[in-house]
Amino acid sequence: MSTTVRQYSSSTSLKGFGSLGGGSSRVSSVRAGPGGYRAPSVHGGSGSYSVSSRVVSGLGGAFGGSYCSSAGGALGAGFGGSYGAGFGAGFGAGFGAGFGGGDGILPAGEKETMQNLNDRLAAYLDKVRALEEANTDLEVKIREWYKKQGPGPDRDYSPYYRTIEELRNKILVTTVENSNLLLQIDNARLTADDFRTKFETEQALRVNVEADINGLRRVLDELTLSRADLEMQIENLKEELAYLKKNHEEEMTALRGQVGGEISVEMDAAPGIDLTKILADMREQYETLAEKNRRDAEQWFFTKTEELNREVAINTEQLQSGKTEITELRRTIQSLEIDLQSQLSTKAALEGTLADTEARYGTQLAQLQMLITGVEEQLAELRCDMERQNHEYRVLLDVKCRLEQEIATYRRLLEGEDAQCVRGFAGRAAGRRWVIDTKYLGPQPSHSLLGCSLFTPAVDAQCSVSGVRL
Repeated sequence: MSTTVRQYSSSTSLKGFGSLGGGSSRVSSVRAGPGGYRAPSVHGGSGSYSVSSRVVSGLGGAFGGSYCSSAGGALGAGFGGSYGAGFGAGFGAGFGAGFGGGDGILPAGEKETMQNLNDRLAAYLDKVRALEEANTDLEVKIREWYKKQGPGPDRDYSPYYRTIEELRNKILVTTVENSNLLLQIDNARLTADDFRTKFETEQALRVNVEADINGLRRVLDELTLSRADLEMQIENLKEELAYLKKNHEEEMTALRGQVGGEISVEMDAAPGIDLTKILADMREQYETLAEKNRRDAEQWFFTKTEELNREVAINTEQLQSGKTEITELRRTIQSLEIDLQSQLSTKAALEGTLADTEARYGTQLAQLQMLITGVEEQLAELRCDMERQNHEYRVLLDVKCRLEQEIATYRRLLEGEDAQCVRGFAGRAAGRRWVIDTKYLGPQPSHSLLGCSLFTPAVDAQCSVSGVRL
C-alpha cells in the first residue's frame, strides 16, 4: 500500500469578532491506496490507522464575540447518534458554514479533502450502524436458537428415563428368570445324572440277575438230568427186584418140588444142614435188604425230589421276581427316557427363548445406546454451538466496546478541539493550524471467528495542543 502525505494550509480572517489577527489551518491526510483519501475506519478494509490531531494555534489578536459550531456539512451524518454537527466550525454572528462550505473559507483541495473525510466518516458510521443491526439480528437469532435448540422445558427426557427404568426392570426380571432357568437346568441335569446312575446300577443288577438265572437254568438242567438218571436207576432197580423175585420164586418152586419128591430115608448119621431154614433166612435177609434198599431209594428219591422241587420253586420265584423287576426297570427306563427327552426339549426351548431374549434385549440396548450416543452428540454439538456463539457474541461485544471506545475517543477529540478552540480564541490572538496525521499501522489480527481471522483496527487518537508562533 502506498501512502502519500499531503498538507493543506489556509489563512482566514474572521470578521465581526473584534480584531482577529488571522489564522491558518493545515490538514495532513494520508492517501491510502489508489482510491483516494480514506478516513480512519474501524472495520473498513484490511488495515488500521492511527489518527493524531494536533492543534497549533497562534492567535495574535483579541478575541471578542461568540463562537458557534454548526452543522455546515463538513463531517455530516450524525456521529454515533450524538453529534448533529460535523467537524466544521463557523465563526461570527450568523456564520453557519464550516470547512466544507462554499464561501471561500477553505481552498478547493481542502474542501475536497474534507468532503472525502465526511463521506468516509459517514460510511464508517453506516458500517457501525449496520454492525449494530447485525449484532441485534445475531442476538435475536441466538435467542431464537436457544428457544428452539437450547436446554429448556420443551426437551422433556422423563419419558426416556421411564422407558430406560422399565427396560432396566425388564432386564432385571429377565436376568432373574434366566438364573431360575439355569438353576432348573442344573437341577434337571443333576436329576438326569442321578437317574443315569440308578439306571446303570439297575442295569448291573439286571445283568447279575440274568447271569444268576442262566446259572440256575444250568442247575435246573443238571437236576433234570439227575432226576432222569434217578428215575432210570429206579426203573432198573424195579426190574432187578422183579427179576430177583422171579428167580426166587423159581428157586422156591424147584426146591419145593425137590423136597416133595424125595424119599424119607432115616439114617443114623450126623444131623445135616437145614437148607429150608437157610433159604428162609436168606430169603428174609434179601427181602430185608431189598426193602431197606427200596426204602432208602424211595427216601433218597423223595428227598432229592423235594429238594429239587424246593429249588425249582425258589428259582421260579426268583425268576418271576427278576422278570417283574426287569419289567419294572424297563418301565422306569422308558419313563426316565421320556422325562429325559422332555427335559432336553424343554432345555432346548428355554435356551432358544433365552437366546431370542438376549438378542432382542441386546438389539434394544444397542438402539438405546445409539439413541443415547446421538443425544450426547447433539448435546456436544449444542455445547459447541453455544460456546461458538458465545465466543462470537463476546467477539462482537468486544468489537462493539472497541467501537464505542473509538466513538467516545472521536467525541472527546471533537469536544476537546472545540473547547481548545474556544479557550484559544478567548485567551490568545494568534492563528491556529489544524493538523490531522493519518498513519498506517498494518493489519492487527485480533480474534478467530468460525475459522477466519478478524482484523480489528488499532486507532491511536492523540490530541496535543502546542502554541506555535506564526
